[in-house]
Amino acid sequence: MRISENQARENRERVVAEASRLFREKGFDGVSVEKLMKAAGFTHGGFYNHFESKEALALEAVEHAFRQMDEFRGRAETIKDFIDVYVSKKARSSPGSSCPAAALAGEVARQSDDIREVFADGVERMISSVVRLLPDGPDSRLEAIDVVCRMVGALALAQAMPRTSALGREVISAAKRDRGRT
Repeated sequence: MRISENQARENRERVVAEASRLFREKGFDGVSVEKLMKAAGFTHGGFYNHFESKEALALEAVEHAFRQMDEFRGRAETIKDFIDVYVSKKARSSPGSSCPAAALAGEVARQSDDIREVFADGVERMISSVVRLLPDGPDSRLEAIDVVCRMVGALALAQAMPRTSALGREVISAAKRDRGRT
């Protein structure tokens, strides 16, 4: 029995969303196609009906993760609000639903240029959205890059530590410190 184009699109979107979550949690090499498809509720054999390769899926999954972050940043009214949610206990304990920059930077560095380009585009959108949350000034972009680096670095370090780590909590706390930003 054939499925409708609409159902096929929904199935593909479900696989991409699940891959986006799993890749952030376990890394690209930490998830087999079989486990990924099972987590999405499908059989391994259906993978190639939707994707040419695992790398093709990774491209879409990274883009999906950054689109989720775009929506999140779009709701932030101030830089403080954004930082407080981005660098939080919840984000630390939920890498599968937190920022792909923090969860995947080390992984992406070892991937193809195509995946690295999708990642770079997502980081660029992140920087641009932080610029909009900062006061206008000649160094707004550099300030935004600094904020993004501090947040991503803090979240990545905290996620790499045991959830009970006092140092992990300190890293999160330090990243939230107000350094004269509004």
